[in-house]
Amino acid sequence: MANKSRSRKIVKWVLGILIALLVGFLYGFVPWFLTGLATTNRFHFRDPNDGKTPKDFGMDFRAVEFRSSDDVLLKGWYIPANVPSGGARGTLIYCHGLNRTRVEMLPEAQFGHSLGYNGLLFDLRHQGQSGGRVSSVGYWERLDAEAAVRYALTDEKAQRPIILWGVSMGAAAALMAAADSPDVAAVVSDSAFPNFKEVVRHHYFLFRQFARRRWWWFPPLPGFPLVDEVTWWIARRAHFRPSEFDLEKAVKAINPRPILFVALEGDRRMPPAYARTLYADATSPEKQVVVLPGDRHGEGFNLDRKQYEEAVIHFLVRVGSSSAAKEARTTARPPGSSSPNLALAETQ
Repeated sequence: MANKSRSRKIVKWVLGILIALLVGFLYGFVPWFLTGLATTNRFHFRDPNDGKTPKDFGMDFRAVEFRSSDDVLLKGWYIPANVPSGGARGTLIYCHGLNRTRVEMLPEAQFGHSLGYNGLLFDLRHQGQSGGRVSSVGYWERLDAEAAVRYALTDEKAQRPIILWGVSMGAAAALMAAADSPDVAAVVSDSAFPNFKEVVRHHYFLFRQFARRRWWWFPPLPGFPLVDEVTWWIARRAHFRPSEFDLEKAVKAINPRPILFVALEGDRRMPPAYARTLYADATSPEKQVVVLPGDRHGEGFNLDRKQYEEAVIHFLVRVGSSSAAKEARTTARPPGSSSPNLALAETQ
């Protein structure tokens, strides 16, 4: 009897340790690890354009660097429009996604260049060649986008309107920067999300589905408290308040400037419902939403280039004729320059 009692105690002790380890793994290590991928770990996904420059796309460029208002060094490429001095239709600033670099948007920059726009491609903080110790999924990256706007305005050949074009995290940064900066005339927001808490919640359940398919033993854990843990960890590591990371508020602040929302109908990470939510929240009379076929997050331009380009062209025409966008042109054009030609459709 004594041996059986001792065996039961050992079994209970071992089970208790295993349960404690499992709970610690699921509620401690998993949130900590996942938030590291989004904030402090420095890596980028492979891109077919890795190692390429604008020259490979037939565009002249120069390497540039500038600093954000919180003193993060940002590096990029400035691509002057292939038109006579002062004749550019405006300046497009491209903001890439999380764990990507500026090369992600080289195809978009080539398209913008073909329309007669100056372009500015740069690595957001903690990505590519730029400085910074942490990513914040778009919150602090808004300062990077604002710095890019300031840099573009200091260039003697840069022309207004200044338009931000962002994908995923870059779209979040672009929307928040536009809300803060009256120099931004319009925004192309590709695959953005309504607010930080919602995108964490959504991605937790995507991760749970993935984990359940890959590891048979992974339990169907409810969102609480893991979603709150992940939210807290990211905000703590990136030093911001989750309640302040709200793109629904940002799109209202952009009013009445034009916004184009783009989404893919099969994108599980940033579903089209997000774009429709932001569209509904935006109070600008010059807002548009386009949902394209496809399911690869952030790759709408490559998946359906013709439809995407047509949507952007029509949007830029509206930007050129928008009174709100014109009000963003607060500085005079260089002597001898002309207003942008609004008949963009002729470039097709």
